[in-house]
Amino acid sequence: MSFALAVAVSILATLPLGAKPRVRIVATGGTIAGVSASSSSSAYTAGQVTIQTLIDAVPQILDLADVSGEQLVNIGSQDMNDEVWLALSKRVNALLGKEGYDAVVITHGTDTMEETAYFLNLTVHSDKPVILVGSMRPSTAISADGPANLYNAVAAAVSPSTRGKGVLCCMNNQLLDAKSVIKAHTIDCDTFEGGPAGYIGYVYNGEAHVLQSVNSRHTVNSEFDVENLTSLPKVGIVYGYANCSPIPMQAFVDAKFDGIVLAGVGDGNFYKDVFEVAQRAQADGIQIVRSSRCPTGPTCLNSEVDDAKYHFVASLDLNPQKARILLMLALTKTRDWQQIQRFFMEY
Repeated sequence: MSFALAVAVSILATLPLGAKPRVRIVATGGTIAGVSASSSSSAYTAGQVTIQTLIDAVPQILDLADVSGEQLVNIGSQDMNDEVWLALSKRVNALLGKEGYDAVVITHGTDTMEETAYFLNLTVHSDKPVILVGSMRPSTAISADGPANLYNAVAAAVSPSTRGKGVLCCMNNQLLDAKSVIKAHTIDCDTFEGGPAGYIGYVYNGEAHVLQSVNSRHTVNSEFDVENLTSLPKVGIVYGYANCSPIPMQAFVDAKFDGIVLAGVGDGNFYKDVFEVAQRAQADGIQIVRSSRCPTGPTCLNSEVDDAKYHFVASLDLNPQKARILLMLALTKTRDWQQIQRFFMEY
């Protein structure tokens, strides 16, 4: 018996005879819940349609699972914040734990979907499927992509193949893992990419097919716990460029931020004036993480910058926005730069 078949048999054995998997959809807003002035207009307002309206628009999902929904917030994902992240993580843990749901689907705006997915990947402690889904066209648009994406997300959520893979995003028929997924195009429906390894699977005819494993630590193997947290450490991002001003870096220092991520040039390099501020900040206990503004490729440890000398941390495969999330969670556990570097190597 194959591993996938064994998992499927074990899941089915836990369900009453004839019962469908229980899937809870947690809605947060976004374009998938957006409304435009006309079906042909590119101007719209995100976060207008309620979760029940989204469910009613795709009755076919009820053939796949026992689906119910709840509205956590109804915002554009450009307004996503730490408070919502903490509430969402705690709610997903409760749904998959004591409330006994078999999977959770989260409707979300695309602007910060990759960040929410990665935050949940590190703070949800279950091997049950968690699938984020959104759309690039509002619900009222010609050929809105939300209904098909939602159907595919539920199909992925009930598939044994997605169990244990961590948090996934389901967009445009593709499945992408939380660590690798990036929004790569501002307006196209095929906006999400999976980094150098590409997407890890796809959904076709209501069936999810997973092609790759996920090797980084996540979910049940994560040591980060936000259950008792009401806030997160303050971490900002500074963008690097030619003749870069040190003022933004200094502003974070003056505001007493706990950490700063540099979206550096090339392999996470600093402009000389910024480098001086970063050195002083690190010496004063503000953790500096080097990342890169380049869309692909690692920020290497102790390569062009002597990280061990300055106690900087290299983000390795994480882009700046995900490096910020890992640094925030790392700072809830330690201020030791070597321990934080270990987190970046493992997660």
